[in-house]
Amino acid sequence: MSEPVVHSLHVHPVKSLAGCAPGEAVVEPWGLAGDRRWALVDASGTVLTQRRYPRMAPARAEPLPGGAIRLTAPGQVPLTVAVPEPRDTVVTDVFGDKVEAVPAEGPADDWFSTYLGAQVRLVHLDDPAHRRPLDPAYARAGETVHFGDSSPLLLTTLTSLDALNSLIAQGDHADEGPLPMTRFRPNVVVAGTAPWAEDGWRRIAIGGVTFRVTKPCGRCVITTTDQRTAERGKEPLRTLARHRRIGDRLAFGQYLVPEVPGPIRQGDAVTVLDDAPATP
Repeated sequence: MSEPVVHSLHVHPVKSLAGCAPGEAVVEPWGLAGDRRWALVDASGTVLTQRRYPRMAPARAEPLPGGAIRLTAPGQVPLTVAVPEPRDTVVTDVFGDKVEAVPAEGPADDWFSTYLGAQVRLVHLDDPAHRRPLDPAYARAGETVHFGDSSPLLLTTLTSLDALNSLIAQGDHADEGPLPMTRFRPNVVVAGTAPWAEDGWRRIAIGGVTFRVTKPCGRCVITTTDQRTAERGKEPLRTLARHRRIGDRLAFGQYLVPEVPGPIRQGDAVTVLDDAPATP
């Protein structure tokens, strides 16, 4: 087995939209720079995801200098959206967390509403250092997170995906596999591990940046959504339910919390600083 290294990095500027895979990224206390700093909300302020709108999957947000984004989607004219001035905020609901955010300026709301066929708004998380505290069950004092589901970063491994795809190939929906890593929307993809090795990690270093590994990622219906077409199937949830239950989660990947900020790069060594017996 070779030494673990970073295979790829992934930034999703708008929550639940497609993003980009830069060769390097800066780790900030609340996540990768530019990751999930924007979100779509409905009239009640509830943050929207592919769970409710699978058509979000083929839409893409490209980060631009200064935090702006360039939006593209099937049938839509590309649109550039600048970071709004934080004159006013609205209260959003991120899985029960009440988070203040700044409404986007310009035609972004109409652009997304036309694309999704529903009235939605685009909002920006202007102050991630203070807006949304991490779940205290997994956090230290003062730690915060962006619009992500529950943690600053998500790590997956290529060998675990290979193992999962082998299990899918043996199941009753084998025609849906093999699945690409984009189904799982990670930030850091690692090569050179044993399958499921990440289940036992508790603290790691990527280059010169250290992270706590806090909990397995429980997977949802988004993983059954083809990220190119927005069509849904049964996998990988069917196979995860049979083979990858960890507590009450259908688990694939591990959540990370940064201990110090700094840059990480494709090809950086991944060093396990603390581990524990893998959960069966």
